[in-house]
Amino acid sequence: MAREITQRELRNDSGEIMRGLDRGESFLVTRNGVPVGELIPLRRRRFVTADVISGAFAGAPRLDPEQFRRDVDSLLDQRPDPRA
Repeated sequence: MAREITQRELRNDSGEIMRGLDRGESFLVTRNGVPVGELIPLRRRRFVTADVISGAFAGAPRLDPEQFRRDVDSLLDQRPDPRA
């Protein structure tokens, strides 16, 4: 649930509001009692190591890069039928 703050609070307490965003809090900004916007924290990207990625694809079938390229090229070369 977003905490409601006024335009004045946003202006006067911006540092505290930014710290709240860092903590994952959301804010609903109002002007004269009317909601005008939301401040929500960004989702932080997770770093995934190469070992984790390699492990995730360890059981995947091997691809022939040349055949894969030909397959992609043939798909891109197709013209869709506008009446289909």
